[in-house]
Amino acid sequence: MKITLVNRSKATTTGSSGPGQPGLPGRRAGWVLASLLGGMFLGNVDIAVVNVAIPSIRDRLHASSGELELIVSGYTLAYAMLLITGARLGEIRGRRRTYIAGLTVFTLSSLACGLAPDGGTLVAARVIQGGGAALMVSQVLTGIQVNFDGVARRRALGAYTAVLGASSVIGQALGGVLVSADILGTGWRPIFLVNVPIGIALLVASYAFLPADEDLGRRKLDLRGVGLLSTALFLLVAPLVLGQDAGWPWWTWASLAVSLPAFALFAKIERDIARRGGEPLMNVALLARRHVALALVSQAATRAGYFALLFVLALYLQQGLGKSAVYAGLLPIAWVAAFALVGPILGRAGVRTRRLAAPVGALLMAVAFAGVAAGLQTAAWLVLLLGIGGIGYGAAFSGTLAHLTESVEAEYAPDVSGLFNTTLQVGGTMGVAVFGTVYLALTEGTGTAPEAFSTTNALLAVVSVAAAALMLLAGRTGEGARTVTS
Repeated sequence: MKITLVNRSKATTTGSSGPGQPGLPGRRAGWVLASLLGGMFLGNVDIAVVNVAIPSIRDRLHASSGELELIVSGYTLAYAMLLITGARLGEIRGRRRTYIAGLTVFTLSSLACGLAPDGGTLVAARVIQGGGAALMVSQVLTGIQVNFDGVARRRALGAYTAVLGASSVIGQALGGVLVSADILGTGWRPIFLVNVPIGIALLVASYAFLPADEDLGRRKLDLRGVGLLSTALFLLVAPLVLGQDAGWPWWTWASLAVSLPAFALFAKIERDIARRGGEPLMNVALLARRHVALALVSQAATRAGYFALLFVLALYLQQGLGKSAVYAGLLPIAWVAAFALVGPILGRAGVRTRRLAAPVGALLMAVAFAGVAAGLQTAAWLVLLLGIGGIGYGAAFSGTLAHLTESVEAEYAPDVSGLFNTTLQVGGTMGVAVFGTVYLALTEGTGTAPEAFSTTNALLAVVSVAAAALMLLAGRTGEGARTVTS
């Protein structure tokens, strides 16, 4: 059996049992994977690491409330807006070149963050840092798809899931440890400065081990598509990130409403470019494939449930039950640790197991949410249910990723990478915005945090069941779309 991978610039045929690219030794493949996953680790750690440092930043920089909000959300906005553009830029300018450029920008902007003299400078550096993260992270999934094949690819995707989960745990813990240590009286600054030596080490490894870019010829980036997509994503993500703290003023609803025609206009223009034989920013025809669209919606729903749980659980434990921030920070580790363990296990599983992983995983999430909604909210029960939920989300995440990478031709690898990563960011942000608002509204309406927490988890259980149904449909419609030939 062989797997035929079609790349826009060059077609390659590789054996399904090899460790990586044709002619890429096993040890070299390991260094390639470590270099790629290292960048993804840094990019994801910095999404969460700053949250625990906000009080220290406020006190030492005398930053305003608006600046503090943008220090957190500016990174997320830039990151979400540039993932699809970054994936296409990697295809046009070269994945290695784009990854190294993104890692360089991320490392230098991390240094700027750590040395920022005031809140405004820190906001600007965080936005640039988010853009650098998007450029490097958008190359990771594409790099795995084109550099690894067969069993090696499945194991690489398992490692991808494990690193994504571990980065969440470490990001949450590292921020608290570094801020509390107050190294040489620097307060919050080490949470950014620690990225610099790690970034330099990754740059050395990337130069040494990442495969050289092919001669891609003279190709142009669809700048009109970049502008339209960035605008549409900003209109969608900005109100989701800022709306809750602002009390959902009129502009948030107007922005969300305008984002829909903006996405429609982007899709129309991209289809027109493709019809004329040009090179669009994104092949929107991919979204017309039912199994792809259903899988992405399902993943958005499970991601929303995961992020909503983390947000609502922190509020419930601290404001509802009066627990400490340390307690609230440690309890969710049961979920995240379980999530990180599932990917490598599924990477070694058979085809049928991988195909059922996503819907079964979403149902396990529903079981966990339903257990919390039923009142199983003691510490022991919460740890158990969070562990079950983490296993479920790990299976849903890994199963969806396997479904997309195995059922879509390799020529669409940049599109899959950009769409999947953007789905994660938008889904998570939407989960916090929607279910965070529901929980806060219920708390004010009922006056009892346990009842509001139970009701919110009941809604999350319903969403998880819907995600399982969507993924079952995606699996059935995608069975004939695989690029495996005998």
